[in-house]
Amino acid sequence: MVHAVVGAQYGDEGKGKMVDYFAVDANMVIRYQGGGNAGHTIVNEHGRFALHLVPSGIFNPKTKAVLGTGVVIHPMNLVKELASLNEAGIATGNLVISERAHLVLPYHVWQDQYEEYARSRKVGTTLQGIGPAYQDKAGRFGIQIGEMRDLEHFRRRVEQAYAAKLERMPGMKEFAQPFQTLWDELAEAREYLLPYIQNTMPLIQDAVQSGKYVLLEGQLGIMRDLDWGVYPFVTSSSPIAGGIPAGAGLPPQAVTRVTGITKAYTTAVGAGPFPTALADEYGTHLQEQGHEYGATTGRRRDCGWLDIPTLRYGAWINGYTELAMMKLDVLSGLDQVALCVAYEWNGKRYDTPLPAYQLEQVTPVYEWHEGWTEDLSDCRRFEELPEAAQRFVARIEELVGVPIRYVSVGPERNQTIVRSA
Repeated sequence: MVHAVVGAQYGDEGKGKMVDYFAVDANMVIRYQGGGNAGHTIVNEHGRFALHLVPSGIFNPKTKAVLGTGVVIHPMNLVKELASLNEAGIATGNLVISERAHLVLPYHVWQDQYEEYARSRKVGTTLQGIGPAYQDKAGRFGIQIGEMRDLEHFRRRVEQAYAAKLERMPGMKEFAQPFQTLWDELAEAREYLLPYIQNTMPLIQDAVQSGKYVLLEGQLGIMRDLDWGVYPFVTSSSPIAGGIPAGAGLPPQAVTRVTGITKAYTTAVGAGPFPTALADEYGTHLQEQGHEYGATTGRRRDCGWLDIPTLRYGAWINGYTELAMMKLDVLSGLDQVALCVAYEWNGKRYDTPLPAYQLEQVTPVYEWHEGWTEDLSDCRRFEELPEAAQRFVARIEELVGVPIRYVSVGPERNQTIVRSA
């Protein structure tokens, strides 16, 4: 079985917990896109971890953890992440890195800083160099991690790219470091990473063709997709299910199960439209009770009521076979809870998101529901939830047309309610 886990909102939905949950049974976990600019927070028997690049399957020694071709990798940051896992007693010998994955180099970070500084309207980039790395990949200036194998070739490529970047963007020089400083750090990271780099296609092909359980994880969610998200306030790759075949290296028809991950409310980090954002006591409750801070940046996440149009949108584009609802427990203690069931703009009603330049102007249409006060953290069966919470989940299923098979009531693996199919 090939099983994709995708974000159904703006990212930060809790994909890491669910990938960690599924990875216990997986033979292979593949990260298929994105970089280290957004992380997964995972709580398991080993402790609490914020992963940025390493696939969530790293905790299962029997699971092959693959950084796929569609990922962009900052080598020094990856080394730090692997070292921190090793220090926590987690073996990382099951990691494999696609030789075709592209590098995020320090000059991409400098470019990111320079470009965001120069914009009159900020995009809200994390300044991790991800966008510029994808720019170079699309512009055919990029460097693949497999090129590290030939040291002389690799140094020549990096030196030429460094010089060309500063020549094309002289304003970037105020953010830059000397080449030798860059190279010394890169050469050290190279020695650490070389054993992990290989051609991943035969591994993936064998796993799929032999019927093994292959799990796919991405970064962010549909509303940050380069084509279908709130452009230009998006990432530079495709976190949607359609981006999986190219980013992982498998045929589209291989993916037979798609789990969309949504919170029981909506959160977003960075700039751009967010129709259901709350600046009242409800928003404060969600932010504080949900501990809504980015795993990588620590930035405060804006919080709002659950956006049903976004879930409907993703149900079509991603082809969800099921949904997992995270953080239902965070809604406990509210007298009432709401669902945004549509948007209104220019006298018309819309059931799915509009382009960002229009979405900024919509008015959300809310449907209010009875809240509940009970602590949900010890619930292990759906029937143990308060009736108001059960009705809330059932109503979301009805509006979206996709079954909610998993309901999370806490960060631990065992705080996951599995509903019958």
